[in-house]
Amino acid sequence: MVLTLVISIIAIILMLISIICFPKIKFKTFETQTFYIFPFVAMILVVSFKLIDLDDAMNRLVSSGGMNPLKIIVLFFSMSFLSIILDELNFFEYLANKALKKANGSQIKLFLILYLLCSVLTIFTSNDIVILTFTPFIIFFSKNAKINPIPYLVTEFIAANTWSMLFIIGNPTNIYIGANANINFLDYFKVMFLPTIFAGLTSLSILFILFRKKLKENIDSTSEEIIIKDKFLLIVSLILLGICIILLAISNYINLEMYLVSLICALSLLLFLIGNLIIKKDKTIIINGLKRIPYSLFPFVISMFFIVLALDNPGITDNLKELLNKGNTIFTYGTTSYLSCSLINNIPMSVLYSSITTNTGSIYSSIIGSNIGAFLTPIGALAGIMWLSILKKYEIKFSFLDFIKYGVIISIPTLLVSLLGLLIII
Repeated sequence: MVLTLVISIIAIILMLISIICFPKIKFKTFETQTFYIFPFVAMILVVSFKLIDLDDAMNRLVSSGGMNPLKIIVLFFSMSFLSIILDELNFFEYLANKALKKANGSQIKLFLILYLLCSVLTIFTSNDIVILTFTPFIIFFSKNAKINPIPYLVTEFIAANTWSMLFIIGNPTNIYIGANANINFLDYFKVMFLPTIFAGLTSLSILFILFRKKLKENIDSTSEEIIIKDKFLLIVSLILLGICIILLAISNYINLEMYLVSLICALSLLLFLIGNLIIKKDKTIIINGLKRIPYSLFPFVISMFFIVLALDNPGITDNLKELLNKGNTIFTYGTTSYLSCSLINNIPMSVLYSSITTNTGSIYSSIIGSNIGAFLTPIGALAGIMWLSILKKYEIKFSFLDFIKYGVIISIPTLLVSLLGLLIII
């Protein structure tokens, strides 16, 4: 028990250090992120020291019943691919540019349009894709218009990590916790609709109060025209994304697992891209689309799955479960998952909490905590680390402490109100 706990704690501490100090390593032309390396080493250690029943772990990894980690990864990769292709076609940048023009020189209008746009796109695609796409664009238009980019950057990040709660596909943590509990797309939406609305309205109100003085100046809304790279592929991508979301919503009624729905849609898009490559001889979109899939999540999720199973063997997770079940599970799981993900990252937190949730309230409150905890500290989500690195690259002054300052002010009320929404709906 002690050895398992020591290995797990050291792995998580070293992972956090790597995220902050050296998020990427490069060997000649090969570059990779580092966050998964230490959990992967920890997995090898728990297997080598026989701290886990390997046969049982492998059986649970590929279990045909319910959602195993491999199916969850397929679902996430497939949805990521659909979103990435839209980004490669300049779809997100095109919409952001239209938003800037619609503002007609008003920062308040731009603020509201940007919040709405990031929220809607996050709902139907992915919070990570929206954050990574919109951040450089916001920096560019802010510099050109000579306005402070911070209100828009913070608004984009908060909107993406708030509205990602609405659908099960909005965040890898939703997928992991929800699918692990065998929750289908429609049942998830029915429960999370009200908490997400509560969270969205709360975060928007706080953001507006925080930045209202900075948004009074007029701006120059002129910008360069953004061209869609391939209109036919864009139409195909949007149709397939729409079909995917509809089929996910009814997957429980047509007896088709969610990971298969997303995989079929992603493979269909891949076939169209291959056809486009043959006809137009342009391999840029398909190559970039496949390269940008976050493959490092595969060893990371599998490693954390093994570590949690190892912790489960000596009963550590049982003790944690007993402790969290002593009070109202919505608030005990919601607040502790929120704090946990802000300290150890939301994916390790989700793997851990998926093994200790006991009822509907604990499951959905853990999902809420995994999303909202992402904007308490940059460590809370990989998107937070990448977001800060983009700001540093473009010389935007926004420190680790600045992130926490805004995070505390916005996330605590948002968390409490969303948990209240969950309490009402359940």
